[in-house]
Amino acid sequence: VQLQASGGGLAQAGDSLTLSCAASGRAAARYVMGWFRQAPGKEREFVGGIIWTTANTFYADSVKGRFTISRDNAKNTVYLQMNSLKPDDTAVYYCAASSRYGTRPVAYDYWGQGTLVTVSS
Repeated sequence: VQLQASGGGLAQAGDSLTLSCAASGRAAARYVMGWFRQAPGKEREFVGGIIWTTANTFYADSVKGRFTISRDNAKNTVYLQMNSLKPDDTAVYYCAASSRYGTRPVAYDYWGQGTLVTVSS
């Protein structure tokens, strides 16, 4: 499985930004696609995830109502739409794939390279 994340950049507080994650490889290995983020000096944390086959989504409380995950089957791509961005959202964002449901990084077997999102106040 290969994952290619893109779409990071600079934003101001209140802005919106959309990240993309293009996936390839065994479908069974990417039953769940997750988004994580890691801010400087902090541990990697779960942002949200989507079950590829059903499009069911689940989110961390910190982003619920602001972030939306979706997927495009034809493009094998998962999106993270981020609205009402806050400076605390500044981090490197990673997409990841897992063959099972989970919210911890250890549950995910494949990782993209990360894309930096910087939100200024």
